[in-house]
Amino acid sequence: KGPTMAESEAQAVRLYVKGVVLGFKRGIRNQYCHTALIKIQGVEDSKDVDFYLGKKIAYIYKAHTEKKGSKYRVVWGKVCRAHGTNGVVRCKFRTNLPPKAIGGPVRVMLYPSRI
Repeated sequence: KGPTMAESEAQAVRLYVKGVVLGFKRGIRNQYCHTALIKIQGVEDSKDVDFYLGKKIAYIYKAHTEKKGSKYRVVWGKVCRAHGTNGVVRCKFRTNLPPKAIGGPVRVMLYPSRI
């Protein structure tokens, strides 16, 4: 017997796609901290990146001091373009991501829609 209607309504629905901060855009000698490289889960080539262009990204971290009733803070950004052909994207954030963000999770929101 399957779940009843009340049980399935209580199930949380994730409205974002998971991603990981790989680092910053860089050459052999210079690093450009204003552009972060993000690997989006399930995106394996540059054709798939097209759907995510312009989407909002949230880097959520926990701070020590409570502000506005929460210890969690958010740095917002957006997907700008592809980086290579393996599904990595370049993103710009309102403030540059801190170095401790490298290897950390981000949320790629499914809005604004371009369809």
